[in-house]
Amino acid sequence: MWSAAPFSNSKGCRGGSAGARAPEWGGRGQADDDVRVRAGAGVGADPYFSATKIAWILDNVAGAGRWAEAGELAFGTMDSWLLWKLTGGAIHATDATNAARTMLFDIHRQCWDDELCQLFGVPISLLAEVKDCAADFGQTVPEHFGSSIAIAGVAGDQQAAAVGQACFRPGMIKATYGTGCFMMLNTGGAAARSQNGLLTTVAYRLGGRTTYALEGGIFAAGATMQWLRDGLKIIAHASATPGLAQVTPTTGRAYLVPAFTGLGEPHWEPGARGAIVGLTRDSGVGEIVRAALEAVCYQTKDLLGAMTADGAPSPPALRVDGGMVANDWTMQFLADILDIPVERPVISETTALGAAYLAGLATGYFKDMSDIAGRWRCDKRFEPAMAAAKRDALYAGWREAVERVRS
Repeated sequence: MWSAAPFSNSKGCRGGSAGARAPEWGGRGQADDDVRVRAGAGVGADPYFSATKIAWILDNVAGAGRWAEAGELAFGTMDSWLLWKLTGGAIHATDATNAARTMLFDIHRQCWDDELCQLFGVPISLLAEVKDCAADFGQTVPEHFGSSIAIAGVAGDQQAAAVGQACFRPGMIKATYGTGCFMMLNTGGAAARSQNGLLTTVAYRLGGRTTYALEGGIFAAGATMQWLRDGLKIIAHASATPGLAQVTPTTGRAYLVPAFTGLGEPHWEPGARGAIVGLTRDSGVGEIVRAALEAVCYQTKDLLGAMTADGAPSPPALRVDGGMVANDWTMQFLADILDIPVERPVISETTALGAAYLAGLATGYFKDMSDIAGRWRCDKRFEPAMAAAKRDALYAGWREAVERVRS
């Protein structure tokens, strides 16, 4: 089904000495470095992740390198910072999903990678202890909430949403629609290596066992609606968009490619810029709004197509969450263009729900994963109803529009 990624050729994991800062980034050629990073960390070498940021701080902030070598500096993702603050500095920890976003964590061996740390010149002593997603992360200090509270669940945004959506079986898939959109496909115990621009990541780690996922992200989903409201000022509120889309005739066909900050996965085109193509003299606000909503769905189809090309079977349904899923028109168009059912849960704020589920697992409130899965409830299921010929024609137009903006 999926091809498992090879283990990295790391010589070791966390436990080595910090060593002198001797960055090697780029020394063997950026392409070679990218291959090394992807083999171990599951992500391509990109400034979006933590390693290059840490290296920049150590090189450019006066005293940072010296403090690091003296053991007086620590690094963590946002969850680590929150743990540190909530526990009064008693806990410097993270979980496997957040560690996997740093470019320094070997997702196969499940530990900090000495070689990757040396590649970026990051002393391994800076890094947090990596725990399961449901674990003992310490207690809050009493002054924050009046008494100590156990911290028992930690996960990254999208991974927590996948838990909240109960995507526990290989092949289950969810998409979260916020400012951007992030799709995550459970691949079970196999760390599937994408050949089509997706990331290999940790879905969750429980009881020392790691479940992996393929992940794809698009940069502009809700952000496109914000642009219509605050930039173009053609809508007063996002709630107006389904009505405009519903009454807009489809005799013309406009496409909006929201590459405001480049194209995300699976294209990885940072130099691409947005465009609206296919406008006619009759085009107006309705056509632009409808094109913006459709663009979110087309980009989702791009991600699903990349997952299918990587060997994933067609999922029985796509579970969706986030602010945009309240828009029935968009969810129906999404089901139509994907040609699979779209399921919206009763609780759409699944990131917070997933974190709560993890804490409940750690404390024994929930018995196991099946206990959580049994609590998932569907609010509305959108069935595909579009003819195949129309779907294919619409998507072909989108692909042509994307090619026009690629750099």
